[in-house]
Amino acid sequence: MKKNRISKNWINKQRKDIYVRQSKIDGYRARSVYKLSEIHEKFRIFKGGMSVLDIGAAPGSWSQYISKVVKNVKLISVDLKKMENIDNSIQIIGDFTNTDIQKEIKKNITKKFDVVVSDMAVNTTGIKDIDAIQTGELCKEAMIFSNEILSKEGIFISKIFMGRTFNEIIELGKKIFKEVKVFKPKSSRIESKESFVICKKTR
Repeated sequence: MKKNRISKNWINKQRKDIYVRQSKIDGYRARSVYKLSEIHEKFRIFKGGMSVLDIGAAPGSWSQYISKVVKNVKLISVDLKKMENIDNSIQIIGDFTNTDIQKEIKKNITKKFDVVVSDMAVNTTGIKDIDAIQTGELCKEAMIFSNEILSKEGIFISKIFMGRTFNEIIELGKKIFKEVKVFKPKSSRIESKESFVICKKTR
């Protein structure tokens, strides 16, 4: 009974959510696209001819946006799940922390990436501290991998949750990058503890 009530509440919330409605109008697969749009508008991330890696890309709204706004983009989208095709995107199915998947990512690029983006989060347990820690570990792994594949002027963007790993992520970011900022888009749900870390220029 309780589960059904939660499901109904979620459905009702989705119906009322302006970003959910707008994503359907704009042809995007998820409302999360507007978070990346806000990040780009504030920090001027994307330029023509960039090479971009989208980690944890499914269902694909971030890759859709990147494909649309970056002219002549070289885009690689990685996720455990197979997605519908996206223009100008090479899709790799697998766990980005796996060495073989990392090798495959590197094989598909002739120079270092300009931007790495990640909207990854673990499947939630409902225990916010655990969810924040596990998602934080994914962010740290993505950041460490980005240090291998980003150019000197490279940019790393990742979802983070306010919680125990927050300070660790910021400290790691400062060791790897010269600029580290935290930003919460308006399109993030008010009750959500998520923010995004924006890191620029590898050391």
